[in-house]
Amino acid sequence: MSRVNTYLNFAGRAEEAFGFYAGIFGTEIAMLSRFSDMPDMGPGALPPEEAGLVVHAELPIIGDHLLMATDMLESMGHQVRIGNNTTICLDVDSRDEADRLYGALSDGGSEGAPMADMPWGAYWGVILDRYGIRWMVNHTPAP
Repeated sequence: MSRVNTYLNFAGRAEEAFGFYAGIFGTEIAMLSRFSDMPDMGPGALPPEEAGLVVHAELPIIGDHLLMATDMLESMGHQVRIGNNTTICLDVDSRDEADRLYGALSDGGSEGAPMADMPWGAYWGVILDRYGIRWMVNHTPAP
């Protein structure tokens, strides 16, 4: 089932922010994974102060809307700034639809990561469109 979510980037405060938002919306964090949980980010791959940061979190808010988040990593040159702190995430039903949307949003866009198979099992890409809006396109095949 296709859905649209909001993806937020934080500078080491994703877990704190989601605790705050959970209290406001009266919900609970539905998922929280740390960089140290990722197979390619095992011991020694990141500085100790970053290994425990959030690689992905999900929090239901109003209706069926889901907030998702990650902490950006200074060791990888990431910096949170206006323009990359909020992303519209499109979860779609097929690779073809993911490619179509990514291609259309890329027209005149910049600063992206092309559609590719990811270690967590998704087909994923991100693009800053010609209007400065950041879009994430994601397709996770059914198990």
